[in-house]
Amino acid sequence: MKHRRFLKLVLSGTTVLSLLCGPALANPSILFDLDNGAVLEHQDAFQRWYPASLSKLMTAYVAFRAVAAGEVRLDSPIKMTRHAAKEPPSKMGFKAGTVMRLDAALEMMLVKSANDLAMAIGENIGGSQAAFSRRMNAEAARLGMSGTHFVNPNGLFSPEQYTTARDLAILVTAIRKDFPQYESMFEIEGLQLGKRKISNYNLLIGRYAGADGMKTGFVCESGFNMIGSATRNGRTLVAIVLGEQSAISRAEAAADLLDQGFALPAGPRLISLATLKPSGDVLATHNMREEICSKKPASEQSEAAAEPKKDAPKSLYQIKLDHPHLVAVSLGGATGPVPPAMRNRVEYADVPLPTWRPDQPLPSGSKAVAAGDL
Repeated sequence: MKHRRFLKLVLSGTTVLSLLCGPALANPSILFDLDNGAVLEHQDAFQRWYPASLSKLMTAYVAFRAVAAGEVRLDSPIKMTRHAAKEPPSKMGFKAGTVMRLDAALEMMLVKSANDLAMAIGENIGGSQAAFSRRMNAEAARLGMSGTHFVNPNGLFSPEQYTTARDLAILVTAIRKDFPQYESMFEIEGLQLGKRKISNYNLLIGRYAGADGMKTGFVCESGFNMIGSATRNGRTLVAIVLGEQSAISRAEAAADLLDQGFALPAGPRLISLATLKPSGDVLATHNMREEICSKKPASEQSEAAAEPKKDAPKSLYQIKLDHPHLVAVSLGGATGPVPPAMRNRVEYADVPLPTWRPDQPLPSGSKAVAAGDL
């Protein structure tokens, strides 16, 4: 174990440091109360980490802000661009030119963790990946996410895309408090697109009592990340775990944190998201590729939970839901205004630039152009 695991409890204004039994979390984590920002547990909360698909929460937040500003509506068209259609899985696999409503695109992005839809939302609202990333970074700065930087809207690996557990807690708080009308998007058990059924990668949904969000993420460099929220008796707690070993272990780690939090009495604590301070070297970003993808079979390098090994006991989070509630989504139906960034956008066909036949002399006054200069 890399670290011992401690829980800082603040009861009646007194700080108590308790050593917990059970497996230690070796990577960044935080447990907090959404209502008052009280931090119930934290470990390396300011350590930089690759967010993977947790980035899509900021993509959603920027989209919600665009709706609130009157820039777009939930029924505005999101067109699958050629660039977005080429993004690697996890993806919906729609062809370039496919059009859907913004709300349907958001739901599919959040449930399926679809990289192609995240890029399409970004390019439609921002005009380009770079322009949308600037909007993501502007929102992060405005919210005080000081350890975060984005270069794409879907979380595919880049060494320049990083965040922290504490910053993600700030983002979750902003989403849930600024836009409570969209809470249902984060607690969908599954989607129905025609005959296609799509399960949520968030294994707490439908399995953990009170689970109501929010997102998972995985790339080899980050390991398995998760933000799990749950509400019981009017109290909402959020657990953020980064760098877990599998889809199952991240769900179990988040559920364990939530269990511990709900066992504590509600109320303010001395430590909050606003007062939490960094410690140690937080600028280096740990890369888990060797540990996660070089030593594990391909079947375990996915957001989807791997099948249990023969004769091995099943985790609660490996059991399929008997009758999941499926939310219907569809393509088309976009009657709202086109996003301003798309109104004058021109996409060019993927046609190779013509070059002069090598067996023919060049026209007078022209010069040869190397392929790499095109």
